[in-house]
Amino acid sequence: MLMMLVLLNIFYFIYNLFWGMLYFQKPLIEKLSPKSKTEHLKELTLKYLELAKETRTWVKEDRNGVFKIDDLKAVEAEILSNQYTIPALLGVKTPTAIQAFKPSLFAQVMSYTGILGYYNPFTAEAQYNPKLPPHELPFTLAHESAHQLGYAREQEANFIGYLIGKNARNPELRYSTEYFVLRSLLNALTAEDETFVKNVLHQYSPAMKRDRRAAKIFAEKHEGAVENFFGITNDLFLKSNRQDGSITYSYFVDLLLRYETPPK
Repeated sequence: MLMMLVLLNIFYFIYNLFWGMLYFQKPLIEKLSPKSKTEHLKELTLKYLELAKETRTWVKEDRNGVFKIDDLKAVEAEILSNQYTIPALLGVKTPTAIQAFKPSLFAQVMSYTGILGYYNPFTAEAQYNPKLPPHELPFTLAHESAHQLGYAREQEANFIGYLIGKNARNPELRYSTEYFVLRSLLNALTAEDETFVKNVLHQYSPAMKRDRRAAKIFAEKHEGAVENFFGITNDLFLKSNRQDGSITYSYFVDLLLRYETPPK
């Protein structure tokens, strides 16, 4: 028992040495000017609805009319390239320029946990679930690459992933990013104006509706006790590392609003 406690303490020390101390970085939100959430949230939602509808016309589909990735290596290459475009005001991070995206060996299990990907701080690899609905995969890779850059907080990694993908030349990466942003905005608005949210969902293009339906089928197929358990444990892990719990979208949306809304 004593030896086990010693080993656990050594492991925890190494974890903090490689990764844990990054949670004490100055939050990105302190580097951006505050903006009114209620004034611009719907405007941004409609903007990203139109962007996603347009970009969706440039990607390929499978035989069921659902988005498919034509060249994952091209997506990965642009993610690495776009790491150099992150604004300096958010802090100087050295891009990796190393292809370290790895499909997880535990993909089947991950599908039942709700985990899309994870960063291994000991090997500096961005692990992802290759069985994800295809429109979720490019942004997941961008998110994990943000962890590789040293952005530890989950919602900040989402924001850096957004910066990497928002102006991507690759339409697969750009569409995945725009779809994620749109979904996050709608989630944030659900409690405020459910009618508005339903109206926006109704305005999805037929192709986007097929993608959304495919994602719902995937989620329904893999929901259950395992997902609930991992949701609770992940929530506790995030809170123990100076982050909001896993069920909140507010921090990413606040970062998005502060970055997207021009000063008056």
